[in-house]
Parts: sequence; C-alpha cells; structure tokens
Amino acid sequence: MKRVTTIKPAGQWPEAGAADSVVLAADERQRRRAVLTSEQGASFLLDLEKPVTLRDGDGLVLDDGSIVRVTGTAEDLVEILTRVKSDAIRLAWHIGNRHTDLQVIGHKLRIRRDHVLEDMLQGLGADLTPVEAPFEPEVVAAAAHDHDH
Repeated sequence: MKRVTTIKPAGQWPEAGAADSVVLAADERQRRRAVLTSEQGASFLLDLEKPVTLRDGDGLVLDDGSIVRVTGTAEDLVEILTRVKSDAIRLAWHIGNRHTDLQVIGHKLRIRRDHVLEDMLQGLGADLTPVEAPFEPEVVAAAAHDHDH
C-alpha cells in the first residue's frame, strides 16, 4: 500500500498535476493515521508522527511521487454576517462559548447548521445565509501548540 510522505499546503503546489483526489468532510481531515481511499478507488496510508488538519486543496505526496489532492466535502453551513465588524467578534465569542467549530472568512463567520444556534445568532442581530461548501474550521489552539518542553 502506498504511503503519504509529505503534505504540500494548498496553493503551494501545482494542483493541475494531481494524480487523484480524496474527498473528506472537515471532521475526517483531522488525522494522524488513517487508510484513505481516493476518488479513483486507490487506497493509501496516512501515518504521521503527530495529528494534522488537512485543508481543502492540500496535496498528499505519496511514496511513488504522485500527489493526491485533498477535497473538502460540501457541508450544510450557515454564513453569519453583521453590519458592524465588532459585532462579528461578539458573535464569535458566543459561538466559541458553546464549543462550536467556527470558520472565519474575512468579516464573515461560518458554522455547521444548528437551528438553536441560528435562533440565538438572529436574536443577537446577525444576518444568516445557508450555504453548502467545504468547512474549514479554525484549528483548536491546543492542537496547534507543541507541548514538548
């Protein structure tokens, strides 16, 4: 079975040269070890020293030199807009206080669809738009910090 040797970040490799792709939801892109199956049916092993968060557009370099593009599955999300930039910060605090994954895109926020949170956000003055798109939530700070001391 082929193995992933390196991960090339999105935008830092020629995507047109991808030999295949693997489609994964946001939760499936937080990995250390997994057998993945590509769109063309090939299986390969991701076996890393530490967990990583794969992003839509990353390239998984296999031991034969081929690259498999990571594609984020379109998920049911809600885009959160505010009229005043400082309101987005306040809403992000409320979302984080509920331990909910959050994606920041410029001055917009995205979360997975949740009618309870959507009602709360509308009550706080947010404009909500349902979208279907790959979800790229912020990486948990503890996971991004190396604890080797």
